[in-house]
Amino acid sequence: MNEPFIRKTERMLFIKKWQDKIPGLIAGFTTRNGGVSEAPFDSLNIGLHVNDEKQHVLTNRKLFVKDLSFSMNDWVSGEQVHQTKIKKLGEADKGSGAASNADSIPNTDGLITNKKGILCTAYFADCVPLFFLDPVTEYIGIAHAGWKGTVNGMASKMAAAFKENGVLAENLHVIIGPCISSAYYEVDNHVVRHIMPKYRENCVTPRGNNQFLLDLKQLNVDILLQAGVLRNNIDVTNYCTFKDRALFFSHRRDEGKTGRMAGFIGFSL
Repeated sequence: MNEPFIRKTERMLFIKKWQDKIPGLIAGFTTRNGGVSEAPFDSLNIGLHVNDEKQHVLTNRKLFVKDLSFSMNDWVSGEQVHQTKIKKLGEADKGSGAASNADSIPNTDGLITNKKGILCTAYFADCVPLFFLDPVTEYIGIAHAGWKGTVNGMASKMAAAFKENGVLAENLHVIIGPCISSAYYEVDNHVVRHIMPKYRENCVTPRGNNQFLLDLKQLNVDILLQAGVLRNNIDVTNYCTFKDRALFFSHRRDEGKTGRMAGFIGFSL
């Protein structure tokens, strides 16, 4: 499988295939490197909600957006509550969540827009980043999908939100970004019973003693296919946030005491 995320700087991986095809598009995922935060948030922690020094996080965010030729005024993020609410962004939303969680888009895990100059961002440390692009209408989006968001259909609800704004399913491209891989994601029946039976065979591997390995990447692929997204338009990263310790924070590996990466997508003005 070709890797959609290409590392070009210490701080970031970029979705090169999209950026090469669509002028002005910026899309990718931060690493844990090249920031100022101290352990256990070392060093490019983007999350304001993990008990890191606030000034360190804001410095990290400024370094990050400067690399992208955006500003903090262009930044938009949702509150991220592990649900499936989606917000269509406009000019009035710019700056939401940039310097404080308090003014993030409330109760929102998915963002879409067709406006240039807006940097859609979301935060991750094992959950699944879902990146969306329609090269025809130039609608873009990003979603945060942990196991709860995934089983509740965040991927399909994002696809539906694009369709409601005139995007044809066959034109929608999706990339599944760095998250925890199935080899390291052991769950119990409390999680598995929330997965629709038709999806379980592809994404759940029994381990005995009421333990299972869950492949969140594959589950999101199957949900997207059911939503009408073409398989040739879905790319899946090989990166694993748990395994790739030098590149990423991992909530599970680091037992909750860790930072957050940012997924990002936007069109520069």
